[in-house]
Amino acid sequence: MKLMLRYTLRYKKLLLFDFISVFGFILIELGLPTILAMMIDKGIGNNDFDYVQRMGIVMIAITVIGIIMSISLRYFSSQITSRMVAAIRDDLFEKVQTFSHSEYEQIGVPSLITRATNDAYQIMLFMQNILTTGFMTPMMFGMSLYLIMRTSPGLGFYVLLALPILLLAVILIAKYSEPLSTKQQKNLDNINGILRENLSGLRVIRAFVNEKFEEMRFRLVNDAYTNSSKSLFHLMAVAQPGFFFLFNIVMVLIIWNGTVQISDGSLAVGTLIAFIEYIFHALFSFMLFATVFMMYPRANVSAQRIQEVFDMDPLIKDNPEKTVEPTKKSSLEFRDVTFAYPGHAESPVIRNVSFTANPGETVAFIGSTGSGKSTLIQLIPRFYDVTAGQVLVDGQDVRDYRLKDLREKIGYIPQKAQLFTGTIADNLRYGKKDATQEEMELAAEIAQAADFIAQKPDGYQEELAEGGSNFSGGQKQRLAIARAVIRRPEIYIFDDSFSALDYQTDAKLRARLKKETTDSAVLIVAQRVGTIMHADKIVVLNEGDVVGIGSHRELLEKCPIYYDIAASQLSKEELA
Repeated sequence: MKLMLRYTLRYKKLLLFDFISVFGFILIELGLPTILAMMIDKGIGNNDFDYVQRMGIVMIAITVIGIIMSISLRYFSSQITSRMVAAIRDDLFEKVQTFSHSEYEQIGVPSLITRATNDAYQIMLFMQNILTTGFMTPMMFGMSLYLIMRTSPGLGFYVLLALPILLLAVILIAKYSEPLSTKQQKNLDNINGILRENLSGLRVIRAFVNEKFEEMRFRLVNDAYTNSSKSLFHLMAVAQPGFFFLFNIVMVLIIWNGTVQISDGSLAVGTLIAFIEYIFHALFSFMLFATVFMMYPRANVSAQRIQEVFDMDPLIKDNPEKTVEPTKKSSLEFRDVTFAYPGHAESPVIRNVSFTANPGETVAFIGSTGSGKSTLIQLIPRFYDVTAGQVLVDGQDVRDYRLKDLREKIGYIPQKAQLFTGTIADNLRYGKKDATQEEMELAAEIAQAADFIAQKPDGYQEELAEGGSNFSGGQKQRLAIARAVIRRPEIYIFDDSFSALDYQTDAKLRARLKKETTDSAVLIVAQRVGTIMHADKIVVLNEGDVVGIGSHRELLEKCPIYYDIAASQLSKEELA
């Protein structure tokens, strides 16, 4: 509830108008029965039709004001809730941007999507009801109860008798609905997870003819969500008929006793009609409030899930006590670096790695699958932090840089080229926001992407589908390389970024890139020896350990593991 209250209180002026609308609506709703009673008892009872006419005009005026108040109430409550949920989503997205890979893995991407969409929506629904029904019903109930007891304490006894039963029912329903709501939201996370996997892996699923298997997987999680939803809705469905049943019993008792009092002359007809209206407002207000109260457990579960994201402290963050100013150098050093994934300190994936990369130097990494190559270079932009040792950029520990300053020094090209929906120009400017057309053309020429861009009907304004699915793997890799080149970084990191290129394009790109990176350190992770054999320094990794550092020729002579990798890819003449 603290989360919802904190965001709602941001809009104090709108809340004030909402409260005024609620108060005005209540006065009008309860004023109409009172005027109606006066019209019947004083006007019709005394054959004073002038009085009846005057009261009728007053009732019409009050009704018009009531309509205005009702519209105002809906307007202000909608303004508050829509702005509130927009703010929650903005803050949630901003918070998620600070997360490292560890936090994403801990919560799960499907769950984060559910929290930003469905959970936020549940909060909006609840607060919409709170700002209208939730504000109105307690005051309506209190004022109705006062008018009931003032008009006829004897008949009011039946209302007081029903209240404990209604209250007990509300508490029981709220108690049982919270665990069902928690289960429902978790099942929704599972549905999003299966959908995400299925849509991203559609080609693989079809290639292995596993559509039926995936349908079964989805059916299981969907049935689990359906069953938890049905249990929750059944519980809610019992409430309303139960309330109306009790409501009708009370009304029958009141009308029966009221007619007895009218026949005795102790109660006027108009007063009984007004009393019935007061009873209706009192019990109906309680029922509406009970409905809002029963929505609370579900909204509370959603709020807790969102608050869990806000409370999560990112492992990777700026060091406020020691922040260095960035320089225009590009040296890099790994000093006795060991790394283990969070929660797996006993099994490091990289152990005691040390090497340097100076400006203008190309350092390559090679090794068997799972040897830690990609993990190693992800320590530089601090996607993860070292467990032991230091990663130094320009002689300063990367943990002492502001994250923004550190990452602006780096041009990172991931193993899987990630492009965004938009034009080719939009994707290139992702590397440099104010890049000119000339800069984009130069970056494309360096990345060997200029030719295929020129063949596109719209050139640099060609639209990319989601993930760049309307481009080939090699084209996507070259665009990703151009995106990094355009920012002219001090350190280039190529994480197996040439794997989708043919040998000729690979060679042209590296040769052209060499001319542009004379003042930058270049790090290349590769599986192909042909891609890295001309590097100034090659680091050979095996199961997280460095087993060799040197040039291509030196490693052929001194490092058996490198020789085996090279022998599996190169001819005897190239090995000689």
